[in-house]
Amino acid sequence: MLNPKVGVFYVAVLPQFIPASAPHLPMGVLLSCVHVAEGLLWSAVLVGFAHTVRGWLLRPAARRLLDRITGLVVVGFGVRLAAGD
Repeated sequence: MLNPKVGVFYVAVLPQFIPASAPHLPMGVLLSCVHVAEGLLWSAVLVGFAHTVRGWLLRPAARRLLDRITGLVVVGFGVRLAAGD
């Protein structure tokens, strides 16, 4: 309710997929429910994947690797920003 971007998405995108002969409110609610269901499914997949790799991510070697990759990305953004102008 506090995020207007979701409302703007529903108002801007979903009407394109409502057939002209269909009642607009029930079809809009149905499409919104489909969007919510897909979001829940995707979130469940992400949680399942995180649970699967949890043991590996807790190892010190994995944490060092992720820290190095993150540091490299941050330094890369800094170099790109410095060389931008």
